[in-house]
Amino acid sequence: MHFGEPVDDDRLAALLRPGQGIATVLTADTYGSGDADRVLGRALAGVSRDQYTLVGAIGHDFYEGEREGAKGFPRFTDPRLRGPEGYADYVRMATERSLERCGVDAFDVLLLHNPDRTGYTSEAVWDALEAVRADGLTRSLGVAPGPANGFTLDVIDCFERFGDRIDWAMVILNPMEPWPGELVIPAAERHDVRLITRVVDYGGLFHDDVLPGHAFPRYDHRGFRPAGWVEAGREKLERMRPIAERHGLTPLQLACHWNLAHGPVHVVAPTLIEEPGSEKSIEDKRAELAAVSEPSPLSPEEVAEIRAIGDNAGSMLLKGATPDFEGDEPLPDRWAVSDELEALAGRWGIDPARQLTKTA
Repeated sequence: MHFGEPVDDDRLAALLRPGQGIATVLTADTYGSGDADRVLGRALAGVSRDQYTLVGAIGHDFYEGEREGAKGFPRFTDPRLRGPEGYADYVRMATERSLERCGVDAFDVLLLHNPDRTGYTSEAVWDALEAVRADGLTRSLGVAPGPANGFTLDVIDCFERFGDRIDWAMVILNPMEPWPGELVIPAAERHDVRLITRVVDYGGLFHDDVLPGHAFPRYDHRGFRPAGWVEAGREKLERMRPIAERHGLTPLQLACHWNLAHGPVHVVAPTLIEEPGSEKSIEDKRAELAAVSEPSPLSPEEVAEIRAIGDNAGSMLLKGATPDFEGDEPLPDRWAVSDELEALAGRWGIDPARQLTKTA
């Protein structure tokens, strides 16, 4: 969706169908305003429920909210839509509707998708999520910040507040974007939270078919990346390639194994993209992903070497709580570092002014 060339629904359903080495599928109800759920439902039809793990995500209200351009639909916690007294009804409704579209009775994991500051801190939100788990609509709960990099202190704060309810968290992590996702790993480990890592492919570069001068379609999300990112990324990839070849890995498999070498990481979720003009099909990329298996063959020294090559610290403005936020009122996806979060950062050895700001 908005990456590379369009893939028709039949082909997409075949790609999503569990089997041939892949048994975990993820969806979010806001993608296509429910259409992603429906396509996944087609893919799951006829597959025994014990043959796959289903991860769902709710959080954006496309039922009553109005789309706000590129920002998408507002979070269900937006005070323009409802107050805390309405959270439970919304969470139950959204969960039930998503399950109905997917054609199943329960999720294995239900994620709070792209929360605002309220979502990270509200007892009413997490009581509502706990209620749908208690009623058997999901087996476990988690949080999925996004869509951009950041939310470091907010995710750790969420672990501290609701760690007894949180089983999973989704973060952006790959060898060319170790920062800031890596800062969450110690807290995940201490609170026994397992990590799903997305954007493992780094905008398609680890699929090894995005080259300098690559023609991105006009609607492609990667058009928002800074100029020169492909060229800079390819240079780093060439420095990592000998490590991949040493272990008989493709670049994508190297990226997956690098992520999995971090203790709390249990799932790698790269974006599979049909690139214009590429000889490598999206089916080839799925097969490459399916061939990844634990344990990671990378040594601690190789993990450190790859991280040093890909070091991106300070390369971008982050979302969530950041010291360089300007303004009096918080935005839906960006806000100031409060005294409370400053104290939290201290507990985890994070210096916000040094580690959570754009320096490059």
